[in-house]
Amino acid sequence: MLQDNQQRDRPLRVKYNHIGIPTTSGFEGEIDLPHLKITVSDHESNPFGIQWQRYWDDAPYPDLVKKVPHVAFEVDDLNAALAGQKVIIHPNSPSEGLVVAFIEVNGAPVELMQYIDQSAIYSTK
Repeated sequence: MLQDNQQRDRPLRVKYNHIGIPTTSGFEGEIDLPHLKITVSDHESNPFGIQWQRYWDDAPYPDLVKKVPHVAFEVDDLNAALAGQKVIIHPNSPSEGLVVAFIEVNGAPVELMQYIDQSAIYSTK
């Protein structure tokens, strides 16, 4: 396993996943996510990963996330990607097989996503 200073020296590899755009209006293809207190559109329904997001009044997220569009990137190692960053939403699992966190970069929210191999977690080896 790499030491903290070695993780920071490695270049971070990221892959674009989607752009989340907050809105207070309705939009086509609304998907309510009550456990997250947000309504979204399916970012996989278009080739550019555009996801509309309407946060519910009692959504427990920073205003920066609720009001400013964010770009989401997939990473191989979420903990390494968070090292030295200003974390504004700590790692959590919004759906099975996915762990996400938000950081602030130059005043903008950025979502980092790590897909977890469920078969490895439940392996009997």
